[in-house]
Amino acid sequence: MSRIGKQPVIIPSGVEVKVDGNTVTVKGPKGELTRSFSDLMIIKQEEGQVVVERPDDSREARSLHGLTRTLISNMVIGVSEGYSKKLELVGVGYRAQMKGSDLEMQLGYSHPVLVKAPEGITFSCPAQDQIVVEGISKEEVGQVAANIRAWRKPEPYKGKGIRYEGEYVRRKLGKAAKAD
Repeated sequence: MSRIGKQPVIIPSGVEVKVDGNTVTVKGPKGELTRSFSDLMIIKQEEGQVVVERPDDSREARSLHGLTRTLISNMVIGVSEGYSKKLELVGVGYRAQMKGSDLEMQLGYSHPVLVKAPEGITFSCPAQDQIVVEGISKEEVGQVAANIRAWRKPEPYKGKGIRYEGEYVRRKLGKAAKAD
């Protein structure tokens, strides 16, 4: 039995969950999310919680059990609290600023990099070398942050680039370490 899958998803006050077959709609103070799940899962709403069950112990049903429960939990947390990812810009001349609702970054290219905010995602720059990506969908927030990071991944020699907050970049010594 899946240890994660058998735990119920508690619905906090102010959040409304609607289960229609295998489509779950979650409404909260921050917005609304809808997602369809596999027909192998049985999703029930009872007494302020959502329970995910599997009809049999087939390999596919077992693998989807915990995943389905976690995705529903992420939806509930997203519409009640929201998700955010913080990025740091490390390097001389690397900086970010807001241009309306879009993000403009100077990353050592001959031109500024403009990233448009997708629907449901907001950017903010508390400092020139920090970017905060916020939204209600954990998946979208993580993907947008990864796309921004892909513009300049941290390199191992000087540590320059865009990294997640608290990310450790393993440094290499370079030419000085060459043995004769």
